[in-house]
Amino acid sequence: MTHAPSAVLEQDHRELVEAFESFVRRELVPLAAELPETADQPPADLRGYVRRRSAALGFYAGDYPEELGGSGMPFTAVVLLHHAAGRSGCSLAPYALAGSDGPSPLLRHGTPEQVERYLRPLVRGEAARCLALTEPQAGSDAFRLSTTAKRDGDGWLISGRKTFVSNADRADFALVVTATDLGDGATGGATAFVLPMDTPGLRIGQAYQGMSGEPLFELLLEQVRVSTDAVIGGEEGVGAAMALAVDSLSRGRLVVAAMCNGVAEYALRLGVEYAREREAFGERIGAYQHVQEHLVRSRAEVEASKLLTLACARLVDEGTEAPENAALAKLTASETAVRVVDRALQVHGATGWVRGHPLEFLYRYVRMMTIIEGTSEVQKVIIARSMGLG
Repeated sequence: MTHAPSAVLEQDHRELVEAFESFVRRELVPLAAELPETADQPPADLRGYVRRRSAALGFYAGDYPEELGGSGMPFTAVVLLHHAAGRSGCSLAPYALAGSDGPSPLLRHGTPEQVERYLRPLVRGEAARCLALTEPQAGSDAFRLSTTAKRDGDGWLISGRKTFVSNADRADFALVVTATDLGDGATGGATAFVLPMDTPGLRIGQAYQGMSGEPLFELLLEQVRVSTDAVIGGEEGVGAAMALAVDSLSRGRLVVAAMCNGVAEYALRLGVEYAREREAFGERIGAYQHVQEHLVRSRAEVEASKLLTLACARLVDEGTEAPENAALAKLTASETAVRVVDRALQVHGATGWVRGHPLEFLYRYVRMMTIIEGTSEVQKVIIARSMGLG
């Protein structure tokens, strides 16, 4: 993981990140300033506007091919953009990038018809999707799916219940992972379907409120009948959903890692600035060794995590990615972000604890990052297996 891209690519990356940062400062920061201080999540129409505007500028889904409306940028550049979004401190910046809620996995596995109907609008920022994988008894253990898809004539009949689905209330369609019936020619395993949200029998159930204000939902599937065209990847995709998920999870985990690194860097900056200004007992608190310990340790951990994430992203571009690399980056970055935000809040004291302060929100936000895209414990299992353990 020591291969560095060419100097030309490095310069391209710098210019791209600078252009994105300029867009955030020029257009998104003024919009975010108009939101109530205690608003954890921007309204859906504003998120949609940010997504479409970013797509028009070439940032949203920028790593997708130009013929599909993307910019064809390398994955390393995508990681750097997500880092910049987190580092900006702007609440709207994460919505300007496709991230783990973006077009994947339709790009690598969708049929030509699915690409035209679903993927192109996603890349343009004109549509949104949700991923329905988790169930009440199948979270980290995704192989315990109870939502089933059974052959029904020339189509499929899907029944079950998904939970903790983000973006369901704003999605135009859902990617639904099911346990496939073993009879009638199915190959077994799990199968993923793409379903428009207005599909008969598909409806949103109970709503939940996450710690960071993110709404989560149940998706109920009651005898949902679909044609074979709904199987992601067509007939070859029957029983292949878990391989599909593994294929896309690594990139999703690196995106989460990059965002965590950016958020941690932003929190550290807040802590350093406050330590330079705040006085106690006749000294600026940054002069005290206990405060320095918080900030210096955070600096070391953030820099190490950034380098690890970037090295793993370069492996993706080189075609030598491995699940354990993404797991290492995601585990390191998410756990680092939790510690760094906690220390920055400790440096601020009650000031950072008050509702409406950026650190109060980030304290809740980064806690989520050790859970999504696979919990820290799942990442450790992946890493341990790569070491020949377990």
